[in-house]
Amino acid sequence: MLGFWLLIDLFPVFALTLMAVRHMASILLIGSAGICVGAALTRLRAEDRSIAGWWRHRSPTPPWRIGEIAGISTLGIVGYLAVFASENRFPMSFALLGFTVLVATRLSTPWVLLHNTVVCAIGLWYTLAGSGPFALISDVAQRSAVVQVFALLVALVGLALALGRDERNALLSALAEEKAELAARQIELAVQKAQVTHHADLLAAIIDSMADGLAVIGPERRVTLHNPAVTDLFDGRDDVLGGTDGSGLYHLDGTRNTEGELAYLQALAGEDAPGVDMLIHHPGGPQDRVVRVTATALPHPDGTLSTVALFHDVTAERRHRDELTNFAGVVAHDLLNPLASVDGWTTAARDSLEGVPEHPDLDQARADLARLAQASARMRGLIDGLLSYATVREATVAPARVDLAEVVADIALARTDAAVASGKPEPHFTIGELPPVQADPVLVRQLIDNLVGNAIKYTAPDVVPALRIGATQDETMVTISIADNGIGIPEGQHEAIFGNFHRAHVNSGYLGTGLGLAICRRIVERHGGTITASDNPAGGSCFTFTLPKGAKPPNSPATVSATSSPSEPMRKSAN
Repeated sequence: MLGFWLLIDLFPVFALTLMAVRHMASILLIGSAGICVGAALTRLRAEDRSIAGWWRHRSPTPPWRIGEIAGISTLGIVGYLAVFASENRFPMSFALLGFTVLVATRLSTPWVLLHNTVVCAIGLWYTLAGSGPFALISDVAQRSAVVQVFALLVALVGLALALGRDERNALLSALAEEKAELAARQIELAVQKAQVTHHADLLAAIIDSMADGLAVIGPERRVTLHNPAVTDLFDGRDDVLGGTDGSGLYHLDGTRNTEGELAYLQALAGEDAPGVDMLIHHPGGPQDRVVRVTATALPHPDGTLSTVALFHDVTAERRHRDELTNFAGVVAHDLLNPLASVDGWTTAARDSLEGVPEHPDLDQARADLARLAQASARMRGLIDGLLSYATVREATVAPARVDLAEVVADIALARTDAAVASGKPEPHFTIGELPPVQADPVLVRQLIDNLVGNAIKYTAPDVVPALRIGATQDETMVTISIADNGIGIPEGQHEAIFGNFHRAHVNSGYLGTGLGLAICRRIVERHGGTITASDNPAGGSCFTFTLPKGAKPPNSPATVSATSSPSEPMRKSAN
């Protein structure tokens, strides 16, 4: 049609404008209604609900709200009817926009759309029928155009106000949610800050209340943090690296430590820093003290290192150990010397009976002397066991790198020589690869010698003792196993044998004090390890214990073998 109008050189501007206005009003009303319906359906789909389900579970509308909707809608419709249905044709059409504003500000958007549709229909109907304010326009086409412009204006005003209000409410709701989230986050941060402050205060209180001295040495070898115990140990000085007046840390023999020897400086350099005993010297000040220094490296994000140094005062412990050693010497002298006299007189009495003529009581006398010698030997063994147990229980552990292969080889050789000297069967040892450990050399030798001695002692008559000794290791500990072919451990006593004075084979003719395995457990526990006993599948017992891992040996451990032995796991026989 547009082409026809151009062809006849007639372009109806008024008609096209009227058509555009009419279509725009329809689009506004129908399009807005479609948008509202689509948004409602989208919300229902997001909530996985149907229209029926929404209707059943919708929140009930308060009675006052129902009254407000009904009153405002009725007022608006009645107002439009009063103006457009009047024959008096009052020129009040644009004053009716006040009802549209009222509806748009108080009712929801769907109600605004419904109201606009109804009032526009009223206006169009009555205007085309010749009543209302627009009936004054005599030309029907112009009258129709004006009423359609009025309808468009009503739709625009109502939708603009309603949608603006909805957008404002949405923004206020979003702002309220953000404020609520921000408030919740602030509360959470405040709680976290309080917890952090509490933990920091608690940690500071714990550090300050420690009896051991604790100091943090920064990358520049300056003390950045220390507790009061460090100040007490170093006589009020913060310079734990040593003062220019000769105070500071020394070797136990009184020689001065060099910087490279200090445990915490080794940790600062990233090297291994095992705990070592050092002497704190105060020229002209308080009494010198002995401390065990343990250092741990503390890496920083920038790659530098600080050191956490722990100073444990062992002065009293070392004094107690010295007193215990002196006591052990006194006990050994005061108790063992009388036993030596008893043994001597018993031997002399037995020798004197050699030349005595046969007599009915002679055999009885010899039997009594034999029992006396046995009782003396048991007493000597009990005293030795008690002294060993007391020393192991109280002595200070002095860890050092111990070559297990060398220690086990030496013990195996000594036990073999002892068997040859006493005319007993030579024990067979199969010794696997044994890594080094970080432990007290004296205590480790006593531990392994006790277990090997038990394995040989608790072997059935006419059976050659056979022991298999091996080890495995992980990142921190070495697990050593000693397996034998002895008489084994009675069922249910695999844990009890480590108790004080417990003897598993009381009536089997095997002598013992019941302290050997208790001493072994004490040695292992003082090194931070564990020891267990189990049955050897091939017969006998298997003892397994753990010790701290030592530095990597320069060579592969030698395998010491004095003949073949059972190829079973490793542990050991009962006490």
